Amino acid sequence: MPVSRQQIIIRVFRKYSHSLGPDELEYLEDILKNHDILDEDVEMSIELIAKEYNKQDDATMKVSIQILNRVYQALQTSGDQRTRKEDAYLDPEDHLHFVNAFEMPLWHWSPERGSFEKAHHQSSVLGTAENRILAIRDRLSIIKQTILRNEHFAPSTIPSRNREHLLTLKSTKQLLGRAGERFLIFGMLIHSKEGKLCLEDLDGVVELDFSLLDQPSEGLFTEGSFALVEGDYTENATFSVIAIGHPPCESRETARSIFGHVDFLGKGATTPLEDTQYAARIQQDFPSMNFFFFSDVWLDQPDTLKGLQKIFDNCIENNFIPKVIVFCGNFTSAGIAQGNSRDGFDSLADLIASYTLITRRTHFVFVPGPLDLAVNSAHMASNPCRLKFFGQELVVFRDDVMSRMLRNLVGVKPNARNEDLKRYSILDQSHLAPFTTHIQPVLAEYDHAMRLYPLPTCVVLADKYDSYRMTYEGCHVFNPGRFTGRSLGFSAYTPATQESEAWCVFPFFVCARR
Repeated sequence: MPVSRQQIIIRVFRKYSHSLGPDELEYLEDILKNHDILDEDVEMSIELIAKEYNKQDDATMKVSIQILNRVYQALQTSGDQRTRKEDAYLDPEDHLHFVNAFEMPLWHWSPERGSFEKAHHQSSVLGTAENRILAIRDRLSIIKQTILRNEHFAPSTIPSRNREHLLTLKSTKQLLGRAGERFLIFGMLIHSKEGKLCLEDLDGVVELDFSLLDQPSEGLFTEGSFALVEGDYTENATFSVIAIGHPPCESRETARSIFGHVDFLGKGATTPLEDTQYAARIQQDFPSMNFFFFSDVWLDQPDTLKGLQKIFDNCIENNFIPKVIVFCGNFTSAGIAQGNSRDGFDSLADLIASYTLITRRTHFVFVPGPLDLAVNSAHMASNPCRLKFFGQELVVFRDDVMSRMLRNLVGVKPNARNEDLKRYSILDQSHLAPFTTHIQPVLAEYDHAMRLYPLPTCVVLADKYDSYRMTYEGCHVFNPGRFTGRSLGFSAYTPATQESEAWCVFPFFVCARR
């Protein structure tokens, strides 16, 4: 049975948590009719209107025909404006921003409004117990709202057979008195005071029993991870697990279409439409622009500066000057606390200063860096930090995440081979440090700087683990590799393609790693 236009309209707006009355439905149907929209193009056309409606500051859950008309009129006149924008020159310097964790505005999730609310107080490194609880609640609520919007969980407003196949989340409170029944629950994996592995949500805690689960699930689970757990509630008040999984990850495009009006970075929000236009201009105007990423740049090792010199020479010879170079620590082989890094930074500053063209064109970012460099365009960043380039957002995080995860696995532990590890993604957790605070302490009032929601365009996980790269739900993730050893490894990210490539330095040449 073919789906009617009304059903498509209702379904699209329902995806953005909006409901339509009969007048609004008729109005949208008239738009489709007046523009002779074909049946196969209906969903795409309504999607465009729904996205623009959702970005309005005064948009209500019950769609207003006045706001709808305003959106339609704006879309009608946007064609000429878009043409003028496409003809204008874009200076990349005007659209390149470096964002420290301490500069990012704090947005809390509001269950009442079903959206983000900006905190008006000044964040402090001296977080309270209440701040720590609120940070965890924000993490849970942000992930949960994406789960409930997922097609496997969100019921349609139109009666259909698919409704009986929808998954329904229950809270730990709803398990009480219902022994022998099967449930799907969502919460954080924690250990109780008795050392038992439990799942905790906003309503309570239930002990997990993994005795019936003999096969590991896909991905790695640590204490502090959020998980979807299916199983049976027993008379012993335990939850017998039959399956466990990471929450479904929401793509950047979907999240931006809903919360595109929220300025998470504090550098001005761009609309999804502007993101698309900028992406096309980057491909057209800056197809060969690159960002270089290095990790473990040991400045106390002579080979490090020699390798950088070869790279800079290669850049000059081939007129391949990167727009940004990001150096991630550690900056000494023994660690800053045990070695004097000043001499190494001085030598690096002298090396960079000897390449006038690179000094003039390239921005240098150090994550983290205790000393400034005596060169222009140097940015001493926090860890993590972010780069905003037109509509793209890049997150840079220097931490040995993989080894910390492997030390803190819970449940049925997988055989951690290389391919298993590469397949794992912290993107499902929407957080750079999905651990409890005793495993990895995080400043409570700056926990939002660790969030990965909405998904960024790219996440650079500078880890001592082997270099890898993958694209997941539209987000490119890569480990640039360590700039140590025989073949000094690093990675180049190309904004035009939103992909990275591994490179390495050999004694006599620099080449891409195949």
